[in-house]
Amino acid sequence: MRAVRVLSAALLALGLAAAPAAADSSPSPGASGDDGAPTRAGTSFRTATEVEQGQTATARASTGDYLYWSFPADAGQRPTVHATVKLPESHAAETWQIDVYDGLRRRQACQYGAQTRTAGADTPSVELECVLRTVRAWSEPWADDPLPGTYYVRLTALRLSTADLGQPVSTELRVGSKNMGGAAAVDGALSEPLVPGIATRAEADEDDDSPSAVLAGLEPEDGWTSGWWSDRWIWTAAGGVLAALAGVAGYRLTRGSGRPPGVPPTA
Repeated sequence: MRAVRVLSAALLALGLAAAPAAADSSPSPGASGDDGAPTRAGTSFRTATEVEQGQTATARASTGDYLYWSFPADAGQRPTVHATVKLPESHAAETWQIDVYDGLRRRQACQYGAQTRTAGADTPSVELECVLRTVRAWSEPWADDPLPGTYYVRLTALRLSTADLGQPVSTELRVGSKNMGGAAAVDGALSEPLVPGIATRAEADEDDDSPSAVLAGLEPEDGWTSGWWSDRWIWTAAGGVLAALAGVAGYRLTRGSGRPPGVPPTA
């Protein structure tokens, strides 16, 4: 009997030691690589993982999790968000969706792209894409136009079977943009981009003793332009030069050759 009690105590201790390891092995929005790009996704707006344009962010998660990333977008850019979800080998039909929100957390409609897709049973992966409208340098307060600042991406599954809930998945997110140039330029500009913590930083500038809260560390490669420059300046200057040349040419054509030689002026 003593040997049985000793063996039971040993098995109980082994089970308690293995329990934390089993809990840690459950899927979560965690790391999936070490190439310098983000390898983790946030679970809310406040914990969204920052991603630079051109980077490919990866994360492991569980089916049913809400995954959040954030990226900067400046005036004149038309961002494109592309997401790939690698699904388990065996699963039922699943519907996945990406949503994009601006710095005011207003949901931005996709200009085109497959924002929502349904993966059939046992499909290995599903790809989603959202092409936003061109970011404007300024807009009316009542409008829903995209404005310069931080944008948030949320990736999640909409319709799942109970058996698939919690299964491990692997995700990839890539954000790029196309510069639309002066065709998208507008008169006016925001005083500050819509990024988290900008109001706190503005207050800290007036009082050096107060700490400065920096909640968004990413910005465009060349800094925030806020629409002060566009190629419309070049086309405007070129149009002015062409108009001046056209005026000179028109004057030379219409003034005539003047009074013929030997003809006295009329009284």
